[in-house]
Amino acid sequence: MIGLRKPAARRATGLIAGLLVLSSCTVVVEEGRPPRPDRPGPVCTREYDPVCAERFGERQTFSNACLAESAGFRIVRYGECRRRPNEPRPEDGTFCPKIYDPVCARRGPEFKTFGNECLADAAGYRVIQNGPC
Repeated sequence: MIGLRKPAARRATGLIAGLLVLSSCTVVVEEGRPPRPDRPGPVCTREYDPVCAERFGERQTFSNACLAESAGFRIVRYGECRRRPNEPRPEDGTFCPKIYDPVCARRGPEFKTFGNECLADAAGYRVIQNGPC
């Protein structure tokens, strides 16, 4: 009979040890939705294909459509933004790309051909047609 008690004692000791291990485990439950990982924005190229875009009445020229949309602007037209009537012209030198895309522009009775729309706008002329005059 003494031999029967040892396995029972070992089982009891093993059971107690198992219960101690299980009781030391902690389960943490977080309520609510887990935070969403930040999604990276679109990767825009450095391609220069200017667009005029608008957001809350503010117009701005962007180098390309991807940059405009990623900034939360809506594309109004392709090409650089034109000045609105009564909008002051830039006083400091206007940067214009060195892209040859001639336009015919007018200021009062004078017609003149410019290398691109930006150059005409910077000189205070209004573009009336694409191509030379």
